[in-house]
Amino acid sequence: MSRFTIASFNVKNLIDPEQEYYRFEEYTPEEYAWKRAWLADQLLTMNADIVCFQEIFTEAALRDVIIETDELGQAANDAVIPNRSKRYARKAIFRKLAFEPYTEAALAFAPNSFDGGPGQRRPGVAILSRYGFEGTPEIIQDLPEPLNVPFSDLDGSDGGSYQIKRLSRPILKACIPIGDQVVTVFNCHLKSKLGELPKPEGAPFPPAADLVNYDPATRAMGSLRAALRRMAEAWVLRSAILKELEADRPVMVLGDFNDSEHAVSSEIISGEVPFKNYAWMRRHDAQTRRDRYSDDQNEIIQEKIGKVRLYSGEKLFVKKSLRDMVYTSAFGGVFESIDQIFMSRHFLPDFDGKIGEMEYFSVLNDHLTDGSHPEAPYNKLASDHGQIMAHMVIGEPDD
Repeated sequence: MSRFTIASFNVKNLIDPEQEYYRFEEYTPEEYAWKRAWLADQLLTMNADIVCFQEIFTEAALRDVIIETDELGQAANDAVIPNRSKRYARKAIFRKLAFEPYTEAALAFAPNSFDGGPGQRRPGVAILSRYGFEGTPEIIQDLPEPLNVPFSDLDGSDGGSYQIKRLSRPILKACIPIGDQVVTVFNCHLKSKLGELPKPEGAPFPPAADLVNYDPATRAMGSLRAALRRMAEAWVLRSAILKELEADRPVMVLGDFNDSEHAVSSEIISGEVPFKNYAWMRRHDAQTRRDRYSDDQNEIIQEKIGKVRLYSGEKLFVKKSLRDMVYTSAFGGVFESIDQIFMSRHFLPDFDGKIGEMEYFSVLNDHLTDGSHPEAPYNKLASDHGQIMAHMVIGEPDD
């Protein structure tokens, strides 16, 4: 039996100092040092075996954070872990307190294919794994063929289509060997709710970005575009997930979904929630009002839907612990979870074919306030996301 922890960490704009990432936005050497120290302290606190990072502009900056984390961890080990000469050195508590350095861990970084020059940078994602990777991690962003989403009007006529050629940020897929299993991990950062506003050719900025001349209708249309893009990206991720689930491979999906668990985009990723009993439902091809699915057909339908569903680690924990104060974002007076850990039924405690299960779910969100942080006003340096971590067990119990 193996225990492991897996976490999602949106670091908020990690880039080397004196590099303009967005227009007029960059870190001084001192701000970078503060941010690196804060991130390292959070990473040390989590001490996770697998970490899925979002908003990484450069691999070098992330490696700086990991190196500082190891230095902090080694100092902590020297202070609190007794050497073998101490009669109490074998106490179980010290295994929990010990930090395992990331020196031998594998790091996969997926840069953003939209990344531009100074002031026009775009972030990527990364996965850090103490277990290494099986094979080469895969980056999903530039689609081999455009995704066309056709629409029809209510009268059945052609309603046009929506098309995307690449994702706003990459999805990173990695196969990670844990114990005697290989778990497919997806790390994603879906399109934000920030509206996509049209900019006329030659214009310096979108007219609707001028808040003095506020244009509510155009800004609402921008939000609609952003939502369409986020849901299309969710479908691309879902199609990649289905390939793994149809091969009966255990799957975990982590990242910044930019939406709550019950949003349409999140439900596209997790899959359809089955009806309680399809024997109550009238058949799709009913000839009379009494034509309903049979009990046997209900079992078939339940299995087909259940096989390809993903389950929220947060909600599994809330159900288990009666705790409901989990949130990863605070903005505009709304505290909600937009960072998620989803897992396939291979980790459900009541599934006969399970390979493991979640024992605990952690969230580090004490640094989140609605618009300010005591040490970093407006969360410029600290992350504006809470970090979430699932504590997992995999394999058969030891004899």
